[in-house]
Amino acid sequence: MSDEEELETIRKRKLEQLKQQAIQQQLAEQQQKDFENKKYQLMRLILSQEGRQRLENIRMVKPQFAEQIEIQLIQLFQAGRLKGAAPLSDNAFKKLLTQISSRGKKEFNIKK
Repeated sequence: MSDEEELETIRKRKLEQLKQQAIQQQLAEQQQKDFENKKYQLMRLILSQEGRQRLENIRMVKPQFAEQIEIQLIQLFQAGRLKGAAPLSDNAFKKLLTQISSRGKKEFNIKK
């Protein structure tokens, strides 16, 4: 095999690898969009308009905390543990937020 033929096979192999990576990336992006769409639809079922607005305000300040809240809300909803009217009113969402945030707090005692 000549050098040119060898280079051509390497180029073809590299091009095929790049095509496969592009396909995988598109698939991952589509899966992410589907996940976000399902999450959005569930949030519309779980929270009232005011509650969703409150969640978006939280997301602007603490995006990771908002993500955790969404995950916990979805888990509670799927387990049937959200009591009361669906979608949750803003006041009910505030109470749930205080419960969620108080669980994650750790208290530290500093001794002199």
